[in-house]
Amino acid sequence: MANFIADQLQSIDATTLKQELDQDKITLIDVREPSEYAGEHIFGSISMPLSTFDPNKLPINNSKPFILYCQTSNRSSQAAQKLFAAGFKNITHLQGGLNAWKQAKYPTIVNKNAPISIMRQVQIIAGSLVLIGTLLGAFVSPNFLFFSGFVGAGLLFAGITNTCMMAQLLAKLPYNQRV
Repeated sequence: MANFIADQLQSIDATTLKQELDQDKITLIDVREPSEYAGEHIFGSISMPLSTFDPNKLPINNSKPFILYCQTSNRSSQAAQKLFAAGFKNITHLQGGLNAWKQAKYPTIVNKNAPISIMRQVQIIAGSLVLIGTLLGAFVSPNFLFFSGFVGAGLLFAGITNTCMMAQLLAKLPYNQRV
């Protein structure tokens, strides 16, 4: 079943997406979290965060198909899975996400006053936890080193699976829900 669904997910490159947007042929849906969208997004996109993504609330316009995007195309794939489960067919997402869009040198709307990105928050918290565990392990008890090891294992798992539980938890905090 998973391979069947993955085969239905179509990809579009940044250049083709830019042409479709310029001709007003599509509806672009950003599935990143509100703080990420507030910080930077593609002009004309609609924010529908993956954490609260509901296929029944899609702004469906029969004359315009929609295209999903996120930062790297991982979360847009997850949103597509929800759409397939709800009976949608032939879903398209931006291959490489916002990173591919920016790599192609296409413009974005940037808000310098937006909250820092979820991934920077993860890096700050994970780094702080490792540092605290290491210092406590060196000066209080070597048992605290297991704490640093646990955080390191979580980061390793996040890197291998391309999912981050800490990021998902941080996305639910009120200051990350502001758009």
